[in-house]
Formats: sequence, C-alpha cells, structure tokens
Amino acid sequence: MILVLRALGVGDLATGVPALRALRAAYPDRELALAAPRWLAPLVDLVGGVDRLVPADGLGNLGWPGPPPGLAVNLHGCGPRSHRVLAATRPGRLLAFASPDAGHADGPDWRADEHEIDRWCRLLGWYGVPADRTDLALRRPAPGGIPTGVTVVHPGSKVPAKRWPARRFAALARELTGRGHRVVVTGSAGERELAGWVAYHGGLAPDAVLAGRTDLGDLAALVASARLVVSGDTGVAHLATGYGTASVVLFGPVPPARWGPPPDRPWHRVLWHGDGARPHRPHRPAARPPGARGDWPGYDGVTTDSTLSAVGLDEVLAAVDDAERAVRVSGAVTA
Repeated sequence: MILVLRALGVGDLATGVPALRALRAAYPDRELALAAPRWLAPLVDLVGGVDRLVPADGLGNLGWPGPPPGLAVNLHGCGPRSHRVLAATRPGRLLAFASPDAGHADGPDWRADEHEIDRWCRLLGWYGVPADRTDLALRRPAPGGIPTGVTVVHPGSKVPAKRWPARRFAALARELTGRGHRVVVTGSAGERELAGWVAYHGGLAPDAVLAGRTDLGDLAALVASARLVVSGDTGVAHLATGYGTASVVLFGPVPPARWGPPPDRPWHRVLWHGDGARPHRPHRPAARPPGARGDWPGYDGVTTDSTLSAVGLDEVLAAVDDAERAVRVSGAVTA
C-alpha cells in the first residue's frame, strides 16, 4: 500500500499529477491511496491511477483506517506538520523533504522558489523514482449538458489579492462577446454574487453565470471543451493546462515561475508585471465617500496585488489574440 498526502485544492492536485503518475508507474502492483479533500473526488478520477481516496481536509487527523502503509509519500509540504500526519500512520518508509523539526533527516532540501510541478518531481527523483514534468494531461469527461466551445471567464480566487478587478473582467466579457465569443462566468458558490456582477456589467444574459451551478466534474468538462479560459492564478487555470485548452492567466502576487503553465505550449499566455526582486503588497485605494460603490457589491476596500492591478484590459485582449493565433498555427485541438 502507498499512501500519498496532497490535502489541498484543484491547482495543487493538477500540479501533482506527474508525481502521482510516476508513483503509479514505479509501483504498478501496489494499491495507491490519496489523502485529499472529498470534494476533489471527480478530479481524482480524471487523474487516473489512484485506487482509493482517503478523505482529508487539510492536516487534521487522517483517521487512517487500515494497517500501516508500506510507503508514505508527502506531496503536501515541507513539514513538520505534514510529515507528522503521515508518520502517525506508522509507514514502512516515508518519502519527504528533509525536516529536522519532524525528525526526518532523509530527503532533499526544500526550495521555496521552485516551480510546484518540479518540486515534487525532484523529490521523487531523489528517491530513485523518475517523473515526467510534462505528464499533465487529464482524462476528458463527457460534456453531458455542459455548454461546449465557450470562453470561460473566471474572476474569483480564494486569495483576494489574486483577483483582477471585477470591472475589468466585466469589460473583458463585453469585448470578447463583441468579437464573437460565447462567454460564461464561472466560480464557486461563494463567488456567485461576484460572477453575477461581472456578467451583468459585461452585458451577458443571466444564464451565462455558471458560478455555483457546476460541481468540479462539470467544471472540468466545461474547461475540457472550452474555446478559451481567462482567469487569475487559480485552479481553473491548471485545468486548462491539463486539457490543453487555450488560456490567458493573470499572475500576482505569486510569479508564474512557481505556478505557471508549461512555457513550451504557446496557446497558454501568462501576464505578469512583477520582477521577482521585491515583495508585492496589496494596493489599498483611497478612501471612498459614504455610499460609493467599489468594483462589485462585495467590495471590502482591498483590491488586487499591485503586480496584478498593473495588467490592463488591452494587454489581456492582445494575449487572447496571441493564444488563439498559436492554436491555429500549431494545429492544436484545445476543445
């Protein structure tokens, strides 16, 4: 039995695909269990190679139900907490980054500025398990009743600093519609108000708002058959990478060198105005008079990180043109 810990989100699971596939290839006859949030189950199925999902919400007690695993693999973090969670299952062997605080002297050193895909491939390589960083493709789900050939605009993020201003997303939706795109706005149930605001001010019909109306499997099907995805640095961007769907990803404050799509795929365009030499702080706008509205009704006085707010609408539209031109030139099928 192999127990892998990756109890994080959509983008985290997507960037861990090469490492999971490497473990599957190295140990084809062993059961592979993945400790991850239960709601990720539809995406786990699309990764393939995982025999069992062990529900884990963060680093709480796994409640491991079986005998000690022969091998435990920490694809979650650098420790010490994640190491201790796995050590509590009493594995025969632990593959993880070195963590003196967790009493784990084995493994390579952690590199804070490493790309998330390369991080886990390097970890496994250190233990003699080769991993292919380009092995990111996800299985394509049947579209069912999900619209196909649409342009997905995803304005939300669980990290407020990673949200490009809603008024610009609305302007983008309007411009893309004028260019012949069928635009839909996605997001979580908690982002439905934001998505509705973007759709209304972008001149879209109410049924263009899919936020809160799709589960993760539906979202994957939507992205897999989409014409284009425009989003911040969040999970839906990694789905676009996994399906080879043309995308424009707006980065800030975290640089694309750590979470961006593969640079050798020209139909993924990245916009980033940071130089990596200094920290970038969220920009707080000047105080507004009583009753003044912000970007959308949930405005809380804090806008995007300065590196992201520097990205302009014309720049995004130009990146959209570049991404779609690259699709035509390469002959890639992105939907």
